[in-house]
Amino acid sequence: MKTYTYIINKHRKDDTKYKLLLTKKDKDTLKNLIDKVKNDESASQRVVDNYSFFRQQITADNVQQLYHGIKKLQIVDVILERGKDDPQLIFESLNSTGVDLTQADLIRNYILMGQTLEKQNELYLKYWYPMEKNFGEKIHLLAWFIRDYLTMQENAIPKIDEVYEKYKKFISNKKTFDSIDETIKSLNRYGDFYVRIALHKESEPLLKSKFKEISKLRIDTSYPLLLAVYGDYEDEVITKDEFVIILDAIISYVFRRAICGIPTNSLNKTFATFYKRLKRETYVESFQANLLLLDSYRRVPNDIEFEKALKVKDVYNFRTRNYLLESLENYKRKELVNAENYTIEHILPQNENVPMAWQEELGENYKEIKSKYLHTLGNLTLTRYNSELSDKSFSIKMDLEGGFKMSPLFLNDSVRNKTVWNETSIESRAKVLAERAVEVWRIPALSQEVLDIYREPEKINEENIYTIDDYEYLNGDMLNLYKILEKRILNLDSSVRVEFKKLYIAFKASTNFVDIVPQKRRLRLSLNADFDEIKDPDNLCKDVSGLGRWGNGDVEIGVDNRTSLDAVISLIQQALDLQLEFD
Repeated sequence: MKTYTYIINKHRKDDTKYKLLLTKKDKDTLKNLIDKVKNDESASQRVVDNYSFFRQQITADNVQQLYHGIKKLQIVDVILERGKDDPQLIFESLNSTGVDLTQADLIRNYILMGQTLEKQNELYLKYWYPMEKNFGEKIHLLAWFIRDYLTMQENAIPKIDEVYEKYKKFISNKKTFDSIDETIKSLNRYGDFYVRIALHKESEPLLKSKFKEISKLRIDTSYPLLLAVYGDYEDEVITKDEFVIILDAIISYVFRRAICGIPTNSLNKTFATFYKRLKRETYVESFQANLLLLDSYRRVPNDIEFEKALKVKDVYNFRTRNYLLESLENYKRKELVNAENYTIEHILPQNENVPMAWQEELGENYKEIKSKYLHTLGNLTLTRYNSELSDKSFSIKMDLEGGFKMSPLFLNDSVRNKTVWNETSIESRAKVLAERAVEVWRIPALSQEVLDIYREPEKINEENIYTIDDYEYLNGDMLNLYKILEKRILNLDSSVRVEFKKLYIAFKASTNFVDIVPQKRRLRLSLNADFDEIKDPDNLCKDVSGLGRWGNGDVEIGVDNRTSLDAVISLIQQALDLQLEFD
């Protein structure tokens, strides 16, 4: 088979020699393979791997079959008339029946199509290709970056498979950019920030360490906020030290919430809308104040709450246990310890059959003590002598080579000062480490006077304050039914609160998820969800989309004294979960 028949045109010398051309990085790699030029480390690994795969698959036995298959390939040449035909629509249509293009591919083509060939090449080589190259082998994150970029710009979070449509709408509705150059230049600028944050390509060591810490905690929901703040840092609105203060505040906020078991599914919306509340003239102070003023399920756990939770939490099965122990160890330490080079040591061992020496150490309640404290912070440390320590008694663990007395780690300071290891010892050490944790994951300290400057005034109309007594039909059996239902709804989540409106009663997390309209013989509930989102095995729900109803949502449920409240609560829980999922 003659290679030039399908892959190259032997009569051409420039790029038109090659019949198949890809994006720039892939294109250069492919050209080298065709021309038998050795690729360097910057080559597209995907193209190299694919080439090697097909080289291995093609044999003397199947080459004729492959040849006949290639002969059946057809190439479509589409000629458009400038000013009349929309190349983007045709491009989308042609690709609709094949493998879906990524959201980033669609956005790139949307930006470039309609430009002259010369302009396309200029914009691609100057802005888009450097951005793709910057992402490297993590090119799949480009669409996620654009999602975060849109969130930063719009203060609303698009779904990942709707990024292209949202971007088109953003560009068409906003007069943000004066030209197509400014549009793609902005993506390039924030794409650079994104790889510094998410892919740790930051050159400044302290910032890089903070970005790595954010990755360990999986705080990618903060990226839209960090992109905006990084832009201000780049523009010298804030200093590096001020940026670090903000990063530390975000880390402490998220980590404290994780320790205290506060659900994280509201963080994306919290971070998506946070930047718009910052005041440039008091940048750091306004950041700290607005963080401290978050309430309900968005709140920052205080020192007492954080310390209390940390002392009793099952740390051993906590996702970021190594991060926790490593951070406690390295606080104010210059020679940093990497927890990955150590193993987690249970001082009181895990062995189900508690050795006699440990039974005597713990006392007659050894089973209860072990059950309560085994995986808690007070009983965990780091060591490189896990196998040597094993299930040995506390005194042996203390004195043997590599034991607690010889350990240079801070975490073991609070072990070697004990003569016995029992309930009191574990609680005492947990208190020491928890107090240190309060310092490591510190929250801002601002006076009430300063907080009041940033506190949003409550919007209360004294003439429109309603109570449970203002509903005509809430009396007798209907009032009792409502009170039972109210108690169960409020118990669904700590973030839930109730507000009495003129015509209905609203139950809210971030916004209404169920509203109750008291009626003469029943309570009419409106779930704030699409009808097809609710799983309703008992067929209690009615689709009221398009109908005029008091309350929010398309799902209606009638509740009287004969209705199973367990089934109703299950439906209400679904509406709450849907809200928290997308918050």
